[in-house]
Amino acid sequence: MNEKFRIAFIAGKLGDVDGVSLEVEKWIEVLLELGHEIFAIAGKFSHNLKAVPEERRLTVEDIAFNSPYQHEYEQMVFPFLNKFQTYISEEKLKSIGEDMNHRSSYIADSIFDFIQQNSIDVIIAQNTNAMPMTLLGGLAVYKLCSEKRIAAIFHHHDFWWERSRFSNSAIETILSKTMPPQIPGLEHVVLSSYAAHILRSIKRVQPRIIPNCEDFDNPIKMDEYNNDFRKELGFSDDDILVLQPTRIVPRKRIEDSVRLVGKLGRRYPEIRRKLHLIISLYQGDEPNEKYIAQIEALAEKFEVPLHFISDRVEAARGISDTGLKLFTNRDVLVNADFVTYLPVWEGFGNALLEAVAAKVPVVTTTYLVYKTDIRIHDLKTIEVADVYDEDNALIISDDVLDRIYDTIADKNLRTEMVEHNFIIAKQHFGYDTLKACLIKLFDDYSYEILASRKKIQKSRAEFSV
Repeated sequence: MNEKFRIAFIAGKLGDVDGVSLEVEKWIEVLLELGHEIFAIAGKFSHNLKAVPEERRLTVEDIAFNSPYQHEYEQMVFPFLNKFQTYISEEKLKSIGEDMNHRSSYIADSIFDFIQQNSIDVIIAQNTNAMPMTLLGGLAVYKLCSEKRIAAIFHHHDFWWERSRFSNSAIETILSKTMPPQIPGLEHVVLSSYAAHILRSIKRVQPRIIPNCEDFDNPIKMDEYNNDFRKELGFSDDDILVLQPTRIVPRKRIEDSVRLVGKLGRRYPEIRRKLHLIISLYQGDEPNEKYIAQIEALAEKFEVPLHFISDRVEAARGISDTGLKLFTNRDVLVNADFVTYLPVWEGFGNALLEAVAAKVPVVTTTYLVYKTDIRIHDLKTIEVADVYDEDNALIISDDVLDRIYDTIADKNLRTEMVEHNFIIAKQHFGYDTLKACLIKLFDDYSYEILASRKKIQKSRAEFSV
């Protein structure tokens, strides 16, 4: 089937530098190329979505990650996020449930009005029903599917049971019912074979796998805009820039990147004064000032120059309010000498693919999804086994440090590594892969979408009478 659809993406936020926002923009780019029409619904648009004009966007502030309602609910129903609360009464829990139900119904109706007005055929829910960072958004999407019978594709990037801060929840019944839902006639997409296995086992749904992808046909390169990055940020040409191209959250294990750079400098004192560790992105939606202090203290202990540059990095190039030049994370990548990517857990590995596309060497942990879905393609990364000592520090062998040094010192070795990785990743994680997956997805789901289209047309006609 070669049907063209009007598609609306729904998320707590869009247009940011987090993995979900970046992946949404890739899907939008490919779907537009395939001839579909795109709309966007979010609690917050951090930056302008150039591919989706303003008249095709709807802002619903109550589904934003940082909305007052979200903050209030989190403090009450997730004990891990509120150290002062240990118990919530049944009466209070019932009141919270009723409040969430009422507000989410209003939101669902507002979104449904937007769907009717724009004759939208199908919605793509971006992690709204996998991670409870927009509880009202997740419930609203659930009601659109269960009550309005809107065709929906759920794109799950990670799941609430994988996050300790959402453990011991007072609303596990709600989460189990809606995140994700088990309603017939819905389509579920996950990023990895591991996630597919878990979803089949826990939810008894049959998801399809679409991995994170990158535009290897138009990769970031050194150009007139980003070639002065070092000068703008105060680095010299012979400084060795070690980049942590992620947000500052504990599961990224940035402390291990600090240890790695510190140990590298101690093992090779001739480069010690040249090493700089750069963290390019902000805290994101998991603020943790204690974690930042821990990283800073560790950097001081290991004598690692540490640079937080998120104030100079945005989703798009531009100028800050203070007149400073803004770079994208990809601009930072092409100026790096190598990338540290040492997470204890990742849904897939967007930053890893971005580094490969920018042709930068990568040192990475063998986190679970890396082992199941990435390593099998024989990328030439410098691997650190995900093994930790009694102090919960990643065990970094001298062999790892030696390989990193060789990659820095030997330009031919570096070139061979990054060119090999680029070719392999383009084959398995390029836009051709994404395009083929999306064509198959919408072909397989087309009859449900067409049925939903008829319902929308009918309800729109009734509404307009």
